[in-house]
Amino acid sequence: MPHMTAFARNQWYVAAYSHEVGREELLGRTILGEPLVFYRTEEDGTPVALADRCVHRRYPLHEKPSRLDGDRLVCGYHGFTYDTSGTCVYVPGQKRVPRTARVASYPIVEQDSLIWVWIGDPALADAGTIPRARHLDSPGWVTVRGMEPIDADYGLLVDNLLDLSHETYLHGGYIGTPEVAETPITTEVDEGAGIVRVSRHMDDAECPPFYAKSTGISGRITRWQDIEYHAPCLYLLHSRVAPVGVVPEADGSDPGGFHTEVTYAITPSEDGKVYDFWAVSRDWATDDAEVTEFLRSNNHTVVMQDVDALNLLQKTLGSERTGYQELSINIDTGGLAARRILARLVEEGDKPVEKVL
Repeated sequence: MPHMTAFARNQWYVAAYSHEVGREELLGRTILGEPLVFYRTEEDGTPVALADRCVHRRYPLHEKPSRLDGDRLVCGYHGFTYDTSGTCVYVPGQKRVPRTARVASYPIVEQDSLIWVWIGDPALADAGTIPRARHLDSPGWVTVRGMEPIDADYGLLVDNLLDLSHETYLHGGYIGTPEVAETPITTEVDEGAGIVRVSRHMDDAECPPFYAKSTGISGRITRWQDIEYHAPCLYLLHSRVAPVGVVPEADGSDPGGFHTEVTYAITPSEDGKVYDFWAVSRDWATDDAEVTEFLRSNNHTVVMQDVDALNLLQKTLGSERTGYQELSINIDTGGLAARRILARLVEEGDKPVEKVL
C-alpha cells in the first residue's frame, strides 16, 4: 500500500465552486470519505450540505430522480423527505416519522466564490478561521477555473505544489524554464498558524510560453513565485513576471509587471483520491477574451500533466517494497514542513488552526 496522509477532520475544506451548487441539479461530492449532497435554499440561495445517503435504503440523495420540493430534499427511491437540517419530515405510507429518521447536516460557508464545508465536530466550526482568496471574486479580477479528480493521496498533491522545480521538467513548453529548477528557494514556516511560505525569485529568466503569449512580453524576464500554503486545504501562488530591469516597489507593485494569482484547493475525497480545484486570476487584460481562453486552456493542460504524473506515482508507490526510502533535498523543505503540520493537526485531536490573516 502507498503511504496515506491521515485526514484532519476538524478543518474547513473546499467542496465546490459557488457556480456548481444550485437548485436545478443536486451536487454529490465525497469529502474525507463522507458522501455529501449540496443544494441551495429557494428564498435566499443559502447553500446546504447534507449526508448523501437516505436513512431508509441508503439511496444516494443527489442521484436522479431525487429532487427538491421547496427547500426539502425528496429521495428519488421511496420519497423520504428531509429539511435543511437533515430531519426527515415525511415517509411514505404512515403519518409517524421515526425519531431516528435524519441525516447529518454539515456547517457550510460560501466565501470568495468557494463553498467550504466542515466534516468534524460542528461545535468547533469557526468561519473566522477560513483563509481568504479574495481575488477569486473581486472586482477588477478575471478568473479561469476548473476541478480535476486525481486517483492519488492528497499529500502527493501538496508535495507537488510546494516544490515548483518540477515545472522545468514536467511542464516544459508551458510554465517551465531551466531557471525554475536552478534557482534556490527560501522557506518560512509558521507552525502555529499552519502556514508554509516558499519563495523563488528569478532575476533573469527565460519567459515561458504561458506568460509570453498572454502578456506579450518578449525577451528575458524577472519572475517571482511566492507560495502561501494554508494547511490543510488552500494554496496561493502569487506570481509576478516583468521585463528584466523592471524593479518592483516595496509594496510589490510596479508599472511594468504582470501579477497573477494561482489558487489551488486541495480537498481529500477518500483514501487515495483528491479533488484538485485550480484557478488562475489576473488583473491585467481583463477584457481580452482571447487571453482568458489561452490561460484556461494552457492551465488545464498543465493541471492534467500533474494529474497524470500523480496517478502514476500513486500506482508506483503501491507496488514499492515495504521499507523503501525517500530521498529529500532542499527543494523539499516546504513539502516536508507541510507534512509535519498535517500530521500535527491529526495528532492534536484536530483542533482548528488559528488563522491570522
